[in-house]
Amino acid sequence: MMHPRLVAGARLQYDDVRGEHLLLIPEGAVRLNETAAHVLELCDGRSVDEIAAVLSERYRGTDVTDDVRELLEAMGERGLVIDAAA
Repeated sequence: MMHPRLVAGARLQYDDVRGEHLLLIPEGAVRLNETAAHVLELCDGRSVDEIAAVLSERYRGTDVTDDVRELLEAMGERGLVIDAAA
């Protein structure tokens, strides 16, 4: 079971001027939609299932587990999220 967290040096920020969420990394910035920002905010060592449960509750019971997994896998492939348990 993966327990995702942001890579060292990465941080989330909301750009008030542009009205968008960003993941700031040493190499630059990655634009995020609001949902992706909510997922990454929860990447603090919780399991993927725990993150999905929090978001499912936030989105009125909608099962978002598959969407959360897909997003975190894509972020992992880009080197932006790692497994805190590893």
